[in-house]
Amino acid sequence: MMVTSNFLLWIVSALLTVAVVALARQIGVLHERIAPMGALVTDGGPKVGAVAPRLTLTAMDGAVVEIAPGAMGARAVLLMFVASDCPVCAKIIPIVRATAQSERLKLFFVGDDGEAAIGKLIARYGLEPASVINSAAPGLAFHVGKLPYGVLLRADGTIASKGLLNTREHVESLVVADETGFASAQDYIRSLHSSPNAA
Repeated sequence: MMVTSNFLLWIVSALLTVAVVALARQIGVLHERIAPMGALVTDGGPKVGAVAPRLTLTAMDGAVVEIAPGAMGARAVLLMFVASDCPVCAKIIPIVRATAQSERLKLFFVGDDGEAAIGKLIARYGLEPASVINSAAPGLAFHVGKLPYGVLLRADGTIASKGLLNTREHVESLVVADETGFASAQDYIRSLHSSPNAA
């Protein structure tokens, strides 16, 4: 009986080892196929690569903000569309600020709220009034339908990348999309799979 039970245990152990190796291989295959997703680009509004709509806006400190070729300075501009009552915005605002600082982007938070609500937003996150714009015009111009939404503009006024931003990866994907020359992280991933050298 002892010999038989030991033999059966060895067989079960061998089968378990084979199953674990097969599962590990499948996990590796899935890991390669599931790529990190970038900001979700919606179909509406000006396309990536197009010249951004010309806008003359006023920041909360009274300064005039020009969105137009040749009027934005030497740095890229990130327009971050937020709302005071948006729970995801509460999570993403600190991430956007940190990313803009590390990437040396000029950052503007764009809202379409009452003065009191925008004032609370500025106070809650310690935002500079010069970096906050309260106007419906940018949202209409870029066809922003959901929040939080980001639009990265190059210094020459063209749209580098855009999309819904719910995580740090989404925020960083705007910069990566611009650096790689693709409209979005999804376009970059599709190009890898469609290239002749792709496995």
